[in-house]
Amino acid sequence: MKVAENTVVSFHYRLFDDEGALEVDTRDGDALPYLHGRANIIAGLEQAMAGHEAGDTLRVKVAPQLGYGLYDDDKVRTLELSFFEGLEDFGIGFSCQLEDDEGTLELATVVDIDDEGVTVDSNHPYAGRTLDFEIEIVAVRAATEAEIARGRLEDTAA
Repeated sequence: MKVAENTVVSFHYRLFDDEGALEVDTRDGDALPYLHGRANIIAGLEQAMAGHEAGDTLRVKVAPQLGYGLYDDDKVRTLELSFFEGLEDFGIGFSCQLEDDEGTLELATVVDIDDEGVTVDSNHPYAGRTLDFEIEIVAVRAATEAEIARGRLEDTAA
């Protein structure tokens, strides 16, 4: 069966940095399943896997616009240190949820602490990067009616 809308695709990936060094490798765990055609993974990977089938491997470079978006300087801001008082394990690299100007919760990471305050960045860590993936499609099956109705898989579906 080929990867197409409303198929469940299970895959492994390896992600390489700009110098070709391996950053992430999922092959030591279970294959990652998703419902194809419903924007459950980044667009660049979904587009690249369309038409392929189990057993296929492919190398894909995903531009930021089809990955995690362009880096947005407006998502970097400095907050008062008092905002973080009493938090355990607080420091550079600390992750927290913040509310943006529209009231939407977003994940942010502390990137700097100084006398001015705490600088947080709510860009995705891969925002602005062209991503270099090696993909192995492990399985493809028809989605169930329930999966199609939900537009996603259950946590236990594979």
